[in-house]
This record gives sequence, structure tokens and C-alpha cells, in this order.
Amino acid sequence: MKLNVFVYVIASTFWFASSAIAEDAARPNIIFIMADDLGYGDLGCYGQQLISTPHIDQLAAEGIRFTQAYAGGSVCTASRSVLMTGLHNGHTPARDNVPHYRTYLQESDITIAEVLKQAGYHCGGVGKWSLGDAGTVGRATNQGFDTWLGYLNQDHAHYYFTEYLDDDDGRLELIGNSVARQHYSHNLLTERALDFIRESKTAPFFLYVAWTLPHFSAKDEDPDGLTVPSTAPYSDRSWDERSKKYAAMVDMLDVDVGRIVNLVDELGLDENTLIIFTSDNGGHSSVWKDLNTNGPLRGYKRSLNEGGIRVPFVARWPGTIPAGQTSDEVIAFQDMLPTFAELAGAETPPRIDGVSVVTALRGGAMDQTREFLYWDYGHCRRRYDQAVRWNDWKGIRLGTEGRIQLYDLATDVSESHDVAVKHPEVVRRITRMMNSAASPSERYPIGRLYKGGPLWSRDN
Repeated sequence: MKLNVFVYVIASTFWFASSAIAEDAARPNIIFIMADDLGYGDLGCYGQQLISTPHIDQLAAEGIRFTQAYAGGSVCTASRSVLMTGLHNGHTPARDNVPHYRTYLQESDITIAEVLKQAGYHCGGVGKWSLGDAGTVGRATNQGFDTWLGYLNQDHAHYYFTEYLDDDDGRLELIGNSVARQHYSHNLLTERALDFIRESKTAPFFLYVAWTLPHFSAKDEDPDGLTVPSTAPYSDRSWDERSKKYAAMVDMLDVDVGRIVNLVDELGLDENTLIIFTSDNGGHSSVWKDLNTNGPLRGYKRSLNEGGIRVPFVARWPGTIPAGQTSDEVIAFQDMLPTFAELAGAETPPRIDGVSVVTALRGGAMDQTREFLYWDYGHCRRRYDQAVRWNDWKGIRLGTEGRIQLYDLATDVSESHDVAVKHPEVVRRITRMMNSAASPSERYPIGRLYKGGPLWSRDN
């Protein structure tokens, strides 16, 4: 056991043992399903007109749909790090996709899985990890997960017909798969997720389903950047081939969300299982514009505009979350750790940035407040961007010397009207927040460029 986790567990043992909510019957199973680069507008329940997503729409109809949910960052590694640690983008161990290290999470980091495991949960995961390669302390099975199948390295995750998947501390070999294309990775991940639910049904469990769909694939796997076994059910559309592939990927996501929900219901676990579906960041700028991947939002993945960080977020928990709810409460990925800890009867680690959103999940108003939300992007590049949301105000600064753009999200969700000149005091306050939000990190020197050097890797 990691030393800091051991100390944390000893300190919380008495509290946990004496808590009434710690009884298994009161503690829900938690299934957190996260797509990769799925846009805010890609689902029918968020306004999508051309791609059908009946299963996810039904999940929202039976529970709650959030209109103001935020990812941890505008790219995958940062967002996953925020989710796992409860620390915002300026504090979390992994803050960007570059530079690439073999490990991000260290011995001192505490993850959702570690908190839940110490509360008696069986913890499993499938898909894209991004927070520590094989053989490092950062790999998933060193960070609280009892089992993991998928991609530990984020670049590996761009191959859907991969030659292997990381399987716990070893490998599931798929030799020749890149040529014969017999095993589409998403299908293997889904089957493992379903098996985990069946195997864990008698005790509280946490399942993290970090699917890679509909992320663009590596160019050397597919020249047009999208790899999918079939374009069905969109093969007969008059769209270009890439758009058919993207829609088919979203369809696969939707169908397999339905399979997970149906299994939970068949096993009689529905009233004791919280299921959440979301995306790791905004949609990609290469998606066909008529698909309207980010709906009314400006910007895409890698942007700190709403289109890069606001994400779909639906949750179902029959008997606890009233059906047919829509919530405008502002929630973020760093809130998941304290939320799940509260539901599990576990103590939240100290000095995190997230707050519990249990009351919001149940359709109520937030009973905890935070001063602001924070994101940044562009470490080790020529430009370092920052964003703050304070109440309904959204401030964005492009470059350390850039001026603050200011938007009133209550009236301008598409960030079309910069009102900074009209509200100088708000700008000054957000500037102070930006200047204090990020703690220094040797991993993320601001403004230095490593392109061509040993720390540089293509940003996907």
C-alpha cells in the first residue's frame, strides 16, 4: 500500500466504521462511463438531429441531464487527472497532453479508486487510462484499481486494431490484429466491463468505463483518421465517408451504454446503482460541421471556450434521482471524488478542489459553494492559455500577456460578445484568480517549447 494512502486510511478508519451510510445496502454501485472527444451536441438529448442516440437519451429521461457540466481539461490526460484526483487543472499532477512522460501519478497521489477501494468497493476499469504506463507507479492497478483492461499510454489508445491491450499488470496479446483486424478494441473493452458487473454484483463496486470512441485514430491505422468496423447504420447516407464513420462510432457508444444499463437492470441492481455518462472534453474541430458536434458552444477540443470544456453529463439512479430532471447546476470533474466518497461513506482526502454534488445529482441545488472553476492549456508551447468561471462570468486569457476576454454565460452561452470593457472590476477579479490558481510544477514550465526534443510528442 502506498505510504500516504496508508496514513489516510488509518486516519479515516474510525470515522468510516462509525458512519451509518457505510452499510452496504446504503452504498450504491457506481458506473462512470466516459466517451473520448464526444461533443456537447452529439447526443439527441442535447439537441443532435442527425445521429440517433436512443439509449443515452433514455438514460437521461430516467434520471437527470446537466446543462452546465465541465470536464477537467480541454484535452484527455489533464481531464482524466482532474477526474481521478479531485484537483483542478492548475493543481492536478497531469495538466496537459505534452510533454509525455511514462508516468504521471505518483506514490503521493490519491485517486477515486483508492478512496472507494478502502471503503470496501471492488474497483475495475476499461479503456484509456493516460496516467501511467506499464511498469510505473502510475499505472491503474497501482492507483486503486483491482483490474484494468485497455490502454495505459494515451498514444497507444489511437489504435483500434491494436496488437495488444494492457490487462492488469500484463498484456492481452492480439498478435496480427493490425493486419487481420479481427478484434476491434472497443468490443473487447465492453465485454470486459459487462463481465466485471456480473462478477461484482454481490458487493459494492466502482466501474470506470473510459471508452476511446469517438476519438480520431492514428493516421497510420486509417488515413482519414477514423477507424470503425462498419459505417452502419449510416452507410446509406449521402455524407462523406468520414462523417459516416464518426456517426457509426457514436452509435456504437450508444448501443453499448444500453447494454450496460440493461445488464444492471437484469441483475436487479438498478435501484442501487448510479450510472453516469459523460465525455472527457469537447468535440473535435474535424467533425463535419453539419453534425454540430458542440451544439451552440464556441470552440472545440484544446480550446478553453465552452466548446472545449463543457460536456454532456447524464446520471440515472432509480428511486434516488427523480426521472426527467434537467439541472443547470454547475458541476465539474473534480467534484466526482468527493461526491463518490460521500456516497460510499468514505472520508474525502484533504486539500482537494472538488466539492460534493450529491444534492445536485438528486435534482436539488448545490449545498456547497466554491469560489471559481479553473482550466489552463498550452504548457511547454509558445502560448499558455487560462480560463476561469466565476458565477456566470467566464474569463479567458490567450497567452500570459494576453488581455482578458469576458463573457456572461447567463445570456451568451456561445461566447459571442466580449464585455470586458464594460466590467473592469470583474476582469480585475478574474485576473487575480488566474494569477493564483496554478501551482508551479517542474513538469509544466510555462512558455518553453520542447518541439523536436526528448519531451515533445504530437498532441492528440
